[in-house]
Amino acid sequence: MRIIVPMAGMGKRMRPHTLTVPKPLIPVAGKPIVQWLVEDLVKVCKEPVEEIAFVVGDFGMEVEDSLTAIAARLGARGSIYYQENPLGTAHAILCAGDSLTGKVIVAFADTLFRADFTIDDSRDGVIWVNRIEDPRMFGVVMVNQEGVITDFVEKPQTFVSDLAIIGIYYFRDGVNLKKELQYLIDNNVREKGEYQLTNALENMKQKGIRFVPGKVDEWLDCGNKDATVHTNRRVIEIHYPEGLISPNVKMENSVVIPPCYIGDQVVLTNSVIGPYVSAGPGCNFRNSVIANSIVQNHTSIKNAVIENSMIGHHAEFFNTPERLSMGDYSTHA
Repeated sequence: MRIIVPMAGMGKRMRPHTLTVPKPLIPVAGKPIVQWLVEDLVKVCKEPVEEIAFVVGDFGMEVEDSLTAIAARLGARGSIYYQENPLGTAHAILCAGDSLTGKVIVAFADTLFRADFTIDDSRDGVIWVNRIEDPRMFGVVMVNQEGVITDFVEKPQTFVSDLAIIGIYYFRDGVNLKKELQYLIDNNVREKGEYQLTNALENMKQKGIRFVPGKVDEWLDCGNKDATVHTNRRVIEIHYPEGLISPNVKMENSVVIPPCYIGDQVVLTNSVIGPYVSAGPGCNFRNSVIANSIVQNHTSIKNAVIENSMIGHHAEFFNTPERLSMGDYSTHA
């Protein structure tokens, strides 16, 4: 089994947090989003994952090394491919063409999921979906009585289905997927100016490939600040229901209300932290109350009341209670 993770996008909806860190590497509950994603995918595979291929932009060697290290910790070979121009989802996957062989999972790196199943790798293909109340902003699938996908509909403005595609796919034949993606490029088949995976899926379906929906118990989006803060809360609830606090945390006249994730060398002075706070290594909180928020590494917060917020790495925030989305290396006093 191989896993392909397209993640070259600029993450504009997550700015300012993506000005210095690619969105999939933003930590929630102590780990980068992409690490949670591939760990969960490896768990649902029936067979070992031999390769995890990451399709990136110009992120630099340090990011690439961290990605291959994530793969290595899962017992897989890490590969790096590049998408230099944002030409759509089909193009992004095809950038990893050398790894499109055998059984393949494609997972876009801005979504997490909770599920209790293993992949039925005897199927031609599986498209993970989640039932949602308002499908108008999502691609959806239509399913017949046999449980086979009959249609793909992008952002339906009138109701046709509430099964939203979450961005995770399984293909039994990676070589065939590569051929269909290449067909779109060779014949300049575009949708709104880009090469879209859904067009390849439709072509495959017309040729007899039978896709079935894979339903998840919960879909956790990381597309914007509010969604990521909610995802952080759910990841803490799921993985650390009692909380996880480093033994190296220094506390003086402070309280941590579980569940929280508190990293190494965090200093708490006259503060109340939690519930649902993720604080990265090296943070310093003084005279503050923080709840339901993500605070990244080496950030200082003093004399503040903060909730439902996201604060980046190496930031400083003093003395202004409010809801925040504050980027790396910022100062607010």
